Amino acid sequence: METLNATEAKREFGDVLLKVQHSPVGINKNGKPVAVVISAAEYEELNALKEQWLKVELQKGMEDLKAGRIKNGEEVFNNLRKRIMNAQV
Repeated sequence: METLNATEAKREFGDVLLKVQHSPVGINKNGKPVAVVISAAEYEELNALKEQWLKVELQKGMEDLKAGRIKNGEEVFNNLRKRIMNAQV
């Protein structure tokens, strides 16, 4: 992944838009990563994957509820929150 500093990205924004059609471009500010620019198509793909993953996790929670491994819906959502937080770390 190509990385630019924020000043370069600002100055070369048109080029950045062309580059992200092929691969993400990282942007650093003060030497630290602050953003990654991706194409609209890649963004939609990531959102679709996230939605699919969430549906699978919700289904797991519902199966746990039906199987009696969880006593109430609140517990399902609490366990789901834990799974989501652990996946984000």
